[in-house]
Amino acid sequence: MAKYIVKRLLYAIPLVLLVTILTFILIQLAPYDAVDSSVTPNMSAETIAMIRQQKGLDQPAIVQYFYWLKNIFHWDFGYSLVGHQSIGESLLQKIPNTIVLVLPSYVTALILACILGIFAGDRSDKFSGKLIEKLAGIGIATPTFWLAMLLIYFFGYHLNLLPIIGMRTIGVENDLLDFLKHFILPYITLVFAFTPELIRYIRSATMRQLEAEYVLVQRAFGASKKEILIKHVFKNIMTPIAIQIGIFFPTMITGAIITESIYSWPGVGNFFLTAAKALDYPIIMAIVLLSSVMVIIGNLVADVLVILIDPRIRGGRL
Repeated sequence: MAKYIVKRLLYAIPLVLLVTILTFILIQLAPYDAVDSSVTPNMSAETIAMIRQQKGLDQPAIVQYFYWLKNIFHWDFGYSLVGHQSIGESLLQKIPNTIVLVLPSYVTALILACILGIFAGDRSDKFSGKLIEKLAGIGIATPTFWLAMLLIYFFGYHLNLLPIIGMRTIGVENDLLDFLKHFILPYITLVFAFTPELIRYIRSATMRQLEAEYVLVQRAFGASKKEILIKHVFKNIMTPIAIQIGIFFPTMITGAIITESIYSWPGVGNFFLTAAKALDYPIIMAIVLLSSVMVIIGNLVADVLVILIDPRIRGGRL
């Protein structure tokens, strides 16, 4: 097992380096850089050249790349072109805010999807199963921003029960109850956003398992439907669920752009959208880089989980 993990890590390193190279190339192709954003009409050409020299921007591209890569490993993504704040420090503040919103939402959605998806897959030919499948289809087709606006209207404006902007009320930053009030609406929005696709995915996996020969064998030996679903079907659909968990990893960085922007949640998604509107490409590239790395990490985690779940795959790979 440890040998396989080390092997997958060694495969992941070139991919991460490739992502950094592509990101650096995109930065180099941008029409202006950090020095251009800070230049004033009163600066002389000599002053501008000196600034470029101090930042290493007068060096060949390959030298700049390794200097930039070294800074990345020290969590130094440079500075915003608009606000001139440290991008690394901003991300350290915003990534936890996104995770604290997205992770509980996804875990809740996954639990609901397992229950409803297995139920719908077992009753695919009955009204209840078809109803869940249709509702999941409606949920997939429902725009996240529209659902968020409905929640804001009813619970924020009409009933005036919950706050609709921000993560905390100014002046009461350490109040847990205040945080939970701000958390509820974006949490519900994301749960509704994540659940429908997961239901369909788990429903399809359940239906495939119920058509397998081992289910017929278990029925022939007198196993009840409950035993088959819990002891056998659920165990076998854990593999596709593990794959979905791996796919979720990049979602922790940019998975709530729309929801965060609507509720003004101070996370990475809102940070990314603001940077995109302002064409603040160092921020955009930093977030794209982190998301790409999270995709690679997610694939690695999914592979490891699949091996832990399925001994047959473990025996075939190790």
